Amino acid sequence: MNKTFAILGSGMQGTAAAFDLARFAEPQSILLGDTILAQAERSAKRVNDLVGRQICQAVHVNALDPSSLTSFLEPVDVLLSCVPYWMHPKIAKVAIDTKTSMCDLGGNTEITLETLAMDVAAKAAGVTLIPDTGLAPGLVNSLGLYLIEHLDSTESIKLFCGVLPQHPVPPFNYKLTFNVEGLVAEYDYQAVTLRNGEIVLVDTLDEIEELTLEHLGKMEAFTTSGGTSTAPYSFQGRVQNYQYKTIRWPGHCERMKIFRDFGFWGEAPIDIKGVQVKPRDLFCKVFGDALKQFQDLDQCVVRGVGVGTRNGQKLELQVDIFDKQCEQTGFTSMERTTGFSIAIHAAAIASGRLPVGCLRYETALSGTEFCQEIQRRGVSLKFSETVSSEHSPGTG
Repeated sequence: MNKTFAILGSGMQGTAAAFDLARFAEPQSILLGDTILAQAERSAKRVNDLVGRQICQAVHVNALDPSSLTSFLEPVDVLLSCVPYWMHPKIAKVAIDTKTSMCDLGGNTEITLETLAMDVAAKAAGVTLIPDTGLAPGLVNSLGLYLIEHLDSTESIKLFCGVLPQHPVPPFNYKLTFNVEGLVAEYDYQAVTLRNGEIVLVDTLDEIEELTLEHLGKMEAFTTSGGTSTAPYSFQGRVQNYQYKTIRWPGHCERMKIFRDFGFWGEAPIDIKGVQVKPRDLFCKVFGDALKQFQDLDQCVVRGVGVGTRNGQKLELQVDIFDKQCEQTGFTSMERTTGFSIAIHAAAIASGRLPVGCLRYETALSGTEFCQEIQRRGVSLKFSETVSSEHSPGTG
């Protein structure tokens, strides 16, 4: 394609995305931008060493400084924003000004709607913006779309996802694999669902159900925010029920609810010995730093279940992903499933196949095409199809 790609945020997901672009997008160059130049240099060297050529270049850039960001984006065809979710709309405005197409990792539906509201400006600039191109939201909704595409009519889509340590350590049995602010955002706020054809907001850390997984046994799944993003709005009228839940080791949800219920995620400043502190900021610092001590390998489990009809017969379709950290490249399953997903969409934009404007992730590419692309990258999908029964579609 001979395009110039840029990545903001040279951390875990950004580095994996650069690696994927180097392998599959035929780039002219890839700029890895970060406020910490040394981090960008390490990431660029890692990718260059893995692919055996000098394709990545490290650049110092401040994503929140319009002047710095403008200079960074001037030579860029497609930007991949892999920074904390709240920064994406600010970056999108500059991307439109510099006529740079863009994908981001999303994570908060209200923030995503801010980006999607720039559709008129994006079309005028002749660029394409696709928010929420990560794992959940992102990959999981592509699996949901795949299931919808393989049914004549769809009654329900249930999506489940969890990135977990291979050797969990109590009490949380969790390994931090992305920004801790993003984790809290998932556990807080409300989840957007479709129920009986209507948009319904439901509380997070709720509706716990038991989920049996082939490689892990009995797990728990519960409501979290952001995972469905705009998909319920896109599929309303086409699907009766659409929901997403996060998978964790049993007991995790109840423990996390304690922090929420006792105000640790509050955003209003409180006085602590004469210092004004936001409880959420304090929690993210203390809890995030504590979780970083767990350096276990990770594993990603995803399940999508669709119930509907085809040729007059009621069916239950299921797709499962079980992905572990790659020993050859060192990329974690979180990096692979998230970084590769955003790169797939960035490459599609660069190919010129997608229309200009702000596109909803779940309709930018077909679910079938996405499944083909992610499997090309070594992420295995297991498909099954059975005549639908009356048991819960989540327990397989």
